[in-house]
Amino acid sequence: MAIAKHLSLLKQSIANWQEWRVQNPSIVPELSGANLRRATLREVNLSGVDLRWANFGSANLLGANLSEANLTKANLREADLYKADLGGAKLIGTSLIRAYLREANLRDCDCNSTALIGADLTEVCLENADLTGANLSESNLSSANLNFAILKDAILSNAIASYANMNETIMDMAVLDRAQLNFVDFNGAAMVQASLRHANLCGADLSGANLSYANLSGANLCEAILSNANLSHANLSGAILRDASLSNANLSGADLSGANLTDAILSDADLSRANLSEAILAGAQLISAKLEAAFLVGTDLIKANLRLASLKGVSLKDADLSGASLSGASLSGAVMPDGSTYDQQLGRNGMLS
Repeated sequence: MAIAKHLSLLKQSIANWQEWRVQNPSIVPELSGANLRRATLREVNLSGVDLRWANFGSANLLGANLSEANLTKANLREADLYKADLGGAKLIGTSLIRAYLREANLRDCDCNSTALIGADLTEVCLENADLTGANLSESNLSSANLNFAILKDAILSNAIASYANMNETIMDMAVLDRAQLNFVDFNGAAMVQASLRHANLCGADLSGANLSYANLSGANLCEAILSNANLSHANLSGAILRDASLSNANLSGADLSGANLTDAILSDADLSRANLSEAILAGAQLISAKLEAAFLVGTDLIKANLRLASLKGVSLKDADLSGASLSGASLSGAVMPDGSTYDQQLGRNGMLS
């Protein structure tokens, strides 16, 4: 529990509190469980203070120094933490619902299971922060820095994170359904089994990201960069991938049924055993792509470039290959649009001339 004289000093005068802290650097204030609801604590020095279970609901902590403070289970609901320093603070199970954290520093914070629902985290720094199991649904993370952060099992449904930096962020099994993630930098991020249903990832950079077994059904990935990304066994059914770059991506076993990949770049991509039925690949670049045993029934391949692609054992029944380039493609064992098996007489050694 809070030491009475510490709490009294803080409530008496911020200036006196600041001076006392300077004069007593070896004393760690004890304010756990303190009730500071609606208190005005602008630029107060609470660094390293024990603030567990403290109540800062709707408090004014603008520019406050809370670095290394222990705010476990504290209530900061609707608190104003604009430009506050919470670097290295413990925010385990803390309530920051609808808190104002614009431009705040939360670098290296422990935000395990923290409630940040509806919080304003615009331009906040969460680099290296641990947000495992945190709830950031409907929060605003626009232009935030989450490089190297851990968001495993975190909830970001309906969150806005446009232009945020999430380089090498760990987001395995995170829920980002319907989140606004346009132009986010996810370079090298781990998103295994993450749910991104109907998320907006237009223009996002997912180069080298691991999205294996992720659910991206109905997601908007137009003009997204997914070069060298791992999307094996991912669900991309109904996704929009117009003009997306997927060169050298691993899409083996992925579900792309009904997806729109018009003018997408899939050169050297691995689409073996992928389901591309009813997908639109008009004008797509599939040079040297691997499509062995892929399912392309009813697929739109109008003017697609399949030069040197491997289509061994694929099903192209009812597919539209009008104007498509199949120069040097391997079609041995393939089922052609009319339902017949590929006739080796069309080329030599199973190759089209």
